[in-house]
Amino acid sequence: MSLDVTKAGRDFIENLGRFCGFSERFIVKFDESTSEKFGWIPYLRPIDKYIRYGVINLDKPPGPTSHEVVAWVKKLLGLSKAGHGGTLDPRVTGVLPIALENVTKIIGLVMHSSKEYICVMQLHKPVLYDYFIRVVKEFTGVIYQKPPLRSSVKRSIRRRTIYSIDVLEFNGRFALLRVECDAGTYMRKLCWDIGLVLGVGAHMRELRRTRTGVFSENTNLVRLQDLSEAVYRFKFEGSDDLLRKVTMPGEFLVCSLPKIILRDTAVESIVHGAKLAAPGVALVSDKVKRGDTVALLSLKGELVAIGRALMDSNSIVEASKGIVVEPLRVVMEPGLYPKAWRRGEQSSS
Repeated sequence: MSLDVTKAGRDFIENLGRFCGFSERFIVKFDESTSEKFGWIPYLRPIDKYIRYGVINLDKPPGPTSHEVVAWVKKLLGLSKAGHGGTLDPRVTGVLPIALENVTKIIGLVMHSSKEYICVMQLHKPVLYDYFIRVVKEFTGVIYQKPPLRSSVKRSIRRRTIYSIDVLEFNGRFALLRVECDAGTYMRKLCWDIGLVLGVGAHMRELRRTRTGVFSENTNLVRLQDLSEAVYRFKFEGSDDLLRKVTMPGEFLVCSLPKIILRDTAVESIVHGAKLAAPGVALVSDKVKRGDTVALLSLKGELVAIGRALMDSNSIVEASKGIVVEPLRVVMEPGLYPKAWRRGEQSSS
């Protein structure tokens, strides 16, 4: 029984939204099917393509820098490019998404998203629970931070938002905190500032990142040992099952973006840098607004590019011509889809 690639592609695209709780409804502009001759459903890519368009939600161990961890992953997989979704200090553990090869250029979507941490803070003198809770609550909302002395960035005052601080445990001298905050928030400095306001001083003892953007401890978190074992089994036993298990399709990086689905005949022109014209659209999310960053996907669910919408959803559906999206980053490599347009024709119309 052959696979219905059009239905499988739609199912994959809908699962992307469910993955990160992003609700969107797709409006049909052209009722199109996709050909199995071109491209792949992301989960069914050949293993070399699967890795090159993949992302690993890595559980960073204590000790190495984030840069060193990325270098190890590149060496294990034999890749030339990889990038992580936000630096963790050497002693810090936890969620470190690593985008591989072709999807490295869009890792910034994760790098600049909100984070969640579990932190152990030590007070230099004991304080009462009610007083501690009252002071901690003052640090929710907009705060101002100056990077620590030992920092790789300019030490200018920065504005950050603390969305929530939950006190999970407290015994007078030690507190276990769960903090949801903006990217670029210095947790060590936050602990120091809380101690300063308490009047007793404090410092951070331990830190673990439990979420960055859509990636958390519950979304296929893997250890370096798991990746190493998967590579070994592939190289020496010929099985790619474990390698596919520890790696996710890079499309999950854009699961929270509004999506525009391209007709097969428009894909290759976008890959070569053309702007997307209205007739190249098959379906469009009802969440698209003018100026939004949007994900351009094939009918199979493959990420083609991310771009800036020049029209909202309804305008795109109603338009018979004109440019609707300006590509910002092209992800798909050339040659996977046919060149449908003759010289002189508008490339994605």
